[in-house]
Amino acid sequence: MNKGIKILASAVLGLAAVACSSPQKMAEQAKNVTVSSDPAVLEVVAGKIEASVSVTYPAKYFHPKAILEVTPVIVYEGGEAKMAPFYFQGEKVKDNYEVVPSDGATITKKVKFDYAPGMEKSYLELRGVVKYGKKTADLPAKKVADGANTTYMLVEKDGRVDFKADNYQEIIKQTAEGQILYTISSSAVRNSELKSQSVKDFQAALDEIKNNERKALTSTDIVAYASPDGKEDMNNKLSDNRSKSAEKAFKKVTKKHEADAPVNVKSVGEDWKGFQELVSESDLEDKDLIIRVLSMYSDPAVREREIKNMSAVYKTLAKEVLPELRRARFIANVEFTNYSSEELLQLIEENIDILDEEALLRAATLVKESKDKLALYNKAVEKYNSERAQFNIAVVYLNDNDLNKAKKALDKVKTQDGDYQNAKGVIALREGNLAEAGKLFAAAGTKAAKENAAVVDILNGRYAEAEAKLADAECCENKALAYILTGKLDKASAAIKCECPKSAYLKAVIAARQGKADAVKANLEKAGKCKELAARAAKDIEFAQFK
Repeated sequence: MNKGIKILASAVLGLAAVACSSPQKMAEQAKNVTVSSDPAVLEVVAGKIEASVSVTYPAKYFHPKAILEVTPVIVYEGGEAKMAPFYFQGEKVKDNYEVVPSDGATITKKVKFDYAPGMEKSYLELRGVVKYGKKTADLPAKKVADGANTTYMLVEKDGRVDFKADNYQEIIKQTAEGQILYTISSSAVRNSELKSQSVKDFQAALDEIKNNERKALTSTDIVAYASPDGKEDMNNKLSDNRSKSAEKAFKKVTKKHEADAPVNVKSVGEDWKGFQELVSESDLEDKDLIIRVLSMYSDPAVREREIKNMSAVYKTLAKEVLPELRRARFIANVEFTNYSSEELLQLIEENIDILDEEALLRAATLVKESKDKLALYNKAVEKYNSERAQFNIAVVYLNDNDLNKAKKALDKVKTQDGDYQNAKGVIALREGNLAEAGKLFAAAGTKAAKENAAVVDILNGRYAEAEAKLADAECCENKALAYILTGKLDKASAAIKCECPKSAYLKAVIAARQGKADAVKANLEKAGKCKELAARAAKDIEFAQFK
C-alpha cells in the first residue's frame, strides 16, 4: 500500500476512534443518527398512540463503554407525555441493556402513549442522555413524527334508540254483516228471513255507514254455503243455487238502504270452516273429539262418515250446528277514516280521554317538546298499562341524555326484548363501558343494536368489523367514517347522503386523502358553520398539507 495512503487511512481510523470517545462527542455526532416511524404520521386508535420507531446508529458512533438513555416524548398543546426510557449500551459495558455494536445498527422499538386532549396537534421526539463513567451529556432531541390523527373520534357515539312504534291506523278496515238461513236441501229464501233480526241489523249498519262521514262502503260480499252433510257434489250445487237466490234477496234487503258499492257473489260449498268454528264455540261434550277428526281427515266424505259414527253426538250436531251452516252471508266492507294528525293534536288538548292506547302513542310522535311526549306516554301507561309507552318514556330521557331517569324508566319495563337490551347498551356506551355495551348490543340483535355495536368497534379500533356491521345501515355519517378508516374512499363518498356540517367535514377528509385541495377547501367552508368543527379543522393533521 502506498505510504501516503496508509498514513491517511490511519488518520481517518484514528479520527473515527476518537470521534465518539466521550459523551460530548456522541452528542456532537448525533446529527448522523437517523430516525423513522411507522406510521409516519401518528394516529390515535382506541385511545392509544402506537408506533414503531427505528433509530439507525452509524458505525463508530456508539462508544463501546457508553450507556444511552432514550426517552420517547409526545409534545403537544398543553403539555407533554413521556414514556419510560429505553436503555442501550456499548459492547464493553457489563450490564443487561440492549447492545449497540460499534459497527452500527438499526434498533426498532414500540412506543405507546395514552391519548390526551391536545395531542391532535403534536409531535413525537426522542430525548437522549449518554453516560460514560461519571460523565453525561444530553443529546439533541430527535423529532420522529408529527401527530396525531384522530379521525376515528368523528364517530357519532351517542347510540341509536328507536321509539316503540304505534299501531295507529289512519284507515281502519271494518265489516258489517247479516245473514239469511235456508232449510235443509233448499235454496229458496223465506220471507221471514228477509225480516230477521240479522237482516235488520245489516240494514241499520248500511244506514249508519251512509250517515257517518268517517265511513265509506267499499264493497259488499254475498257468500253462500251448504252444511257438510250429504253428498259433496250435491252440496256444491246447492251452494251455487243459494248464491243466486241470495243475490236476489240482497237487492230486496238493500232496496231502501243505500249500498252503492261493487257486489261480489261467491259460492263456498260445504262449510267445514264454519262447522269447526261453531263446534269450538259450543258446549258439546265431545267437541274435542270432533275437532280431532277434522284435523285427522281432509276428505269431506271421510269426515262426515267418522262424525256420523258418533251417533249421539251427530244427533246434537244435526239439531244445533248444521242448520246454522245452511246460509248466505251479506258482508259490507267498510273503511273508517281515523283521526287526522291535526285532530289528534286538538283532542289531546280538549278531550284526551277519548283516545285509545294507539292514538296516544301516535299523538306523542306529533309533539316536539319532551315534556309533551312524556305527558302522553305517562297517560298511556296510567290508562292502559302500556309497555310500549313505558319504554318510550326511557327513550325520551335518553334523547335528552338524562341517563339516571332513563335507567329508572327502563326498570319499569317488564318486556326485556331486543329494544330493551339495546337501550341498556346505549346507556353503557354513554357511560364509557364499552365492554358492557358490546355485550348488550350483541344480545339485542336488532338493526339499531347492530349499528350501535359498530360504534363500539370503531372506538376499539376494529374498523373492518364496524364496516361490515354498517354495510346495510341508513346512518350515513358513521357508515362513511368506517369506509374512511378502512381506506375505501369511494364507498365513503357514496355513503354520505346529507348536507350537514359533519358530512361536509367527512367529505373534506376524503378529499384530503385523495389530494384534492379545492374540494378540501370547499367542504371545510361548509363544515366551518359549526364552530366545534371549525376549531377541529384548524388542528386536524388530515389537512396539514393544505395549509
